[in-house]
Amino acid sequence: MADTDDALKGTAELINAVGLHARPSVKFTQLAKSFLSTIEFSLQADGPWIDAKSPAKVMRARVPKGAVLHLAARGPDAEEALAAMQALIAARFGEE
Repeated sequence: MADTDDALKGTAELINAVGLHARPSVKFTQLAKSFLSTIEFSLQADGPWIDAKSPAKVMRARVPKGAVLHLAARGPDAEEALAAMQALIAARFGEE
């Protein structure tokens, strides 16, 4: 998504022990893929944006514990997608 001006946006702090590492990345991308909307994240409010549905791109980001993810969703279920992504992160990906 090159332009996120019209996207719904939110933030979430990674509080799980390993950050956005292997298993959390898989859960992150699987959840993102369950929505029709485009979902992206960034470590900065103005990007660069990373496709949340791409396991390779999510893993390559190497997001550590304590980082704040800026989330952007655009599409028919964007509001639900954004809330679900934030809930997954807040729940520590169900691992702790």
